[in-house]
This record gives sequence, C-alpha cells and structure tokens, in this order.
Amino acid sequence: MASLIDPLIAFVSAHVWLAYLTLFLAALLEAVPIVGAVIPGSTIIFALSALVPGGELQLGWVLLVAIAGALLGDGSAFLLGHREQREILNVWPLSNHPKVVAQSEAFFHRWGALAVFFARFVPPIRAFVPLTAGALGMSPAAFYGVNIPAVLLWAPAHVLPGVLAVTALHRYGGFTPHGGIAKHYWIATVVVGALIVALVTWVIRRRRGGGIIEPAVQSDRAKL
Repeated sequence: MASLIDPLIAFVSAHVWLAYLTLFLAALLEAVPIVGAVIPGSTIIFALSALVPGGELQLGWVLLVAIAGALLGDGSAFLLGHREQREILNVWPLSNHPKVVAQSEAFFHRWGALAVFFARFVPPIRAFVPLTAGALGMSPAAFYGVNIPAVLLWAPAHVLPGVLAVTALHRYGGFTPHGGIAKHYWIATVVVGALIVALVTWVIRRRRGGGIIEPAVQSDRAKL
C-alpha cells in the first residue's frame, strides 16, 4: 500500500492546486442531483485531508475550498429550482427518478427550512434538497440563512476527522508525518479506512433500496 500512496503524495506535492481543485469539485458535485448521489465527495474530502498534517496541504485552504464548493453547489441547485419552479422536478434526468423526487419533496415538507440544514450532513439527499427547496418556493433569504451555517459546520465535520486521525497516529502510534516510509503507512491507513467506510455505506444504502429519506415518506403516509 505504501508503494501506491507514495506516487499520490509526490503528485499532490507537485500539483497542490489540483488537490485543492479536486476538493472543490468534490464538495460542489455533491449538491448536483443524481450526480451527487454517486460521487463519493465526502470520502475524497476525508482522504485528502489526511495530507494536511504532513504539510502537503494547508488546513485553512482545505476548509476554504470545501466551503466554497459546497456553497456554490447548493446555491446553484437552489437558484435553478427557484427560477424554474416545480417544472424542474419533471425534466430529465429527474424525470427518470420520480421516487427520489417524491422522497425529497416529502422530506422538505416534513422538516421545512430544517430540511436544508439536515440534508447537508446526510448523503445522498443533500444532492436533491437544495433544488427541491427552490422548486417548492423557499425564499432565497430563508435558504441561505440555513444553508450557510450548515456548510460552515459541514466543512470542519468532514475535514477535521481525517486531520485528527493522522495526528493521533502521529502522536500515539509512533508515526511521523515527515518520517519516510512511516509517512506512507499512516496516510494509507486513513485513506483505506475512508474507502472502507464509503464502501460499507454504499452497500447498506443499496440493500435498503437506495433511499435514506424513505422512513420520512412512510411516516408522512401513515399520517394521511
């Protein structure tokens, strides 16, 4: 594994801007309907944050680009829905996923403005709720009043675990961020761990039928 991580470290060190661009796009694409349900943006952010303690990436810039990507992604999806109104939910590719659209609507109707906050922390619904919120008539002031604080909390919640995991390995596991082959092992540990978590989450989601907000829909139906 160290032999596989070594080229990654060398590449990131030589192309830091590309690593930050990858972080930005990972955060942005998570807010794109359909695409955001497939792209493992959280895993990418977590894995690249493991490069912060070694000095390949800077924590401040990692947080900044993650916040910028999430705000742009959520804001663009919301404004598109706000401009097109409910018709946007019936066009391709959303027209191919009526169940997901119905679930996102039920989730928004149940939680209101809080749906925008909760969705930022729960994949894959964060890829649908901003667009749905705009399409269902939520005002921009109300949306951004909830979305901006959510993103400001979301970014550290996704970046800091990777940083802290590597720092803990450095402090308590005897590894050093600038210690040659040891450096590769602690990065490999965090990256592989992130990939395993992403794989397990994907498998569980598939076994449940791909819907995280299905319980909310069932609850709403039970009330009718």
